Amino acid sequence: MTTIISKPDTRQKLDILSRDGQYDLACACGCRKPDEHRHRSADGKWIYPVTLPNGGTSVLFKTLLSNVCNNDCKYCPLRDRSDVRRCTLTPEETTSTFLDYLNQRKVFGLFLSSGVIGSPDTTMEKMLAVARLLRKVHHFRGYIHLKIIPGSSDAAIEEAVSLASAVSLNIETPGQKHLSKLSDRKDYQKDIMEPMQLIGRLTAKGSRYQRVKHTTQFIVGAADETDAEIVKYTAALYNRLTLQRVYFSAYQRGLGDPSLPGERMALPNPTDVLTREHRLYQVDFLFRRYGFAENDISYEPDGSLSLIQDPKQRWADSHPGFFPVDVNRASRYDLLRVPGLGPTTVGNILTLRRQARLRQLEDFARPTKLIRKAAGYLKFS
Repeated sequence: MTTIISKPDTRQKLDILSRDGQYDLACACGCRKPDEHRHRSADGKWIYPVTLPNGGTSVLFKTLLSNVCNNDCKYCPLRDRSDVRRCTLTPEETTSTFLDYLNQRKVFGLFLSSGVIGSPDTTMEKMLAVARLLRKVHHFRGYIHLKIIPGSSDAAIEEAVSLASAVSLNIETPGQKHLSKLSDRKDYQKDIMEPMQLIGRLTAKGSRYQRVKHTTQFIVGAADETDAEIVKYTAALYNRLTLQRVYFSAYQRGLGDPSLPGERMALPNPTDVLTREHRLYQVDFLFRRYGFAENDISYEPDGSLSLIQDPKQRWADSHPGFFPVDVNRASRYDLLRVPGLGPTTVGNILTLRRQARLRQLEDFARPTKLIRKAAGYLKFS
């Protein structure tokens, strides 16, 4: 008996493409509550929490425009020769579906990415068509995040920046040596670094598009990169290209080419790759919120971050002479070095000690397990 498979309609295509969009995390902000992490909506779409300027949270509608792809990225389940059901949305289908979700108040913005259809600029034109329809036809002034396709022209990148609230281009690995393990077709300097440098110039402080956020993502564990190499590149991205966020996506084994180093490397525990991802996020947070620098981070002899100790605690243990820190006199910088103290608690300390001398932990915070951890590193003058 012959089964005839009809072409998927818009809803079926969205089912496929929104599911395939889950592998790109460069728009998903970490949240505290379990129900604030990326999850499926009632109709099976992946929706992503983000932090709003007023401190609240809302969700993005995220989909690929197409899962057709000419690239050979060995870590990606959608690479050109993989056996998946392929489909492509038209710009009109994408726009209509997003507006339907928006009008129902299910989402507040759009994250749009795509596989590479033909060439980078052909793909970018289809994605830009969605942004043009939303901005210029439907007068949507809300949040749009556009993924920049590696190898896109300067003109396509500048138009994307002009239309979007945020743009991202995945750096993937720290350098060409590691990228060559993942792809035989991508040129690290030409396809990734030069476009990222252009985005950095276009969105720099004082520029016409300084309001546009610029992010990127590393694929962790697919190649044979070390944590030290990723951290070095992360620090450089923040210092030189004015990125707002760097994301880290643990490689999901079994999805990629069997020849990948990440498929062959044995880890002592299956959860170690997720712990590794978590440690990199902790380092990223130390850079962005705690005033740490690249040379403040220490590693195991093989260049990996400790899997059993977080990087802030490790710094504290290796600098015993820095402690105890005086709660009533120390600078914000010094207080943020104390294990157990975060930016919010330190802000409370700085405010409250202007009003009265602090004499105990309970004067500035509830005695949680984390705050009690700080006690051994503090003194009250």
